[in-house]
Amino acid sequence: METRELRYFVAVAEALHFGRAAERLGIAQPPLSRTIAQLEHRLGVELLTRTSRKVLLTAAGETLLAEARAILAAVVAAERRTRDAAADRPSLVLAAKAGSSGEVLAKLLDVYAAQPGAVPVDVLLCESNTHVPLLDGRADVALLHEPYDPTTGLDVEVLHTEDQVAVMPSAHPLAGAAQLRMADVSGLAERARWPRPDGTYPDGPGIEVRNLTQLFQMIELGRAVAVVPEDFRTRLTEGLVAVPVVDAPKVTTVIAWPPHSRSRALADLVRVATGVS
Repeated sequence: METRELRYFVAVAEALHFGRAAERLGIAQPPLSRTIAQLEHRLGVELLTRTSRKVLLTAAGETLLAEARAILAAVVAAERRTRDAAADRPSLVLAAKAGSSGEVLAKLLDVYAAQPGAVPVDVLLCESNTHVPLLDGRADVALLHEPYDPTTGLDVEVLHTEDQVAVMPSAHPLAGAAQLRMADVSGLAERARWPRPDGTYPDGPGIEVRNLTQLFQMIELGRAVAVVPEDFRTRLTEGLVAVPVVDAPKVTTVIAWPPHSRSRALADLVRVATGVS
């Protein structure tokens, strides 16, 4: 298999739409379709089921998606590390979601920088609605939040686990409750909705948001209610309240990295992270 074929397949598998995948890749749809068909023929398996309405991954396609992401990540990481070695400048790229894990991130960077042999750490901040770029090789390590961020195929160490709260204006009818359940907020017309990886939004009521800055501004305007990890209480401004949601899934912050990594600097950073969380 060629890396080009794998890139094309990953684009289709993530978008589950040939047109959107072709647009993302910057190519026409017919050659994309031919490449996927040729890949299926060579492997002797069906990777995707196609109907006039949707595209779905088969079990074989799910397996190849995980493998292809790891392969492409290894290629990109190998290129970057080779350039780093030639420049005699070892470094790490740490990815995190913008607006989340701020306290843990700052403490981690400070403590790690004081370690003997610490290498420079570049921070890559990503939008809240996107996948952190560990599997495409742009980052060596990341702070992720289960169950919202996928960690399949990655090595992880748990940093901490927390409950979730519903953040809303203090004038909201639910603001005075001692606690809530997911059913209390799931049907609200102002419930915040996040996009899928392909940029589309799931059906249902709610306000469409793309990042945390937009989310909190909409809440302050009285236009949104959101269920978020408990540490977001520190972001509450005057006029906002946080009510515990007792049956919301707990959020676990982890530090994650590709399993093929053999970097001593990465191992040191993970060790520091488990000590400061």
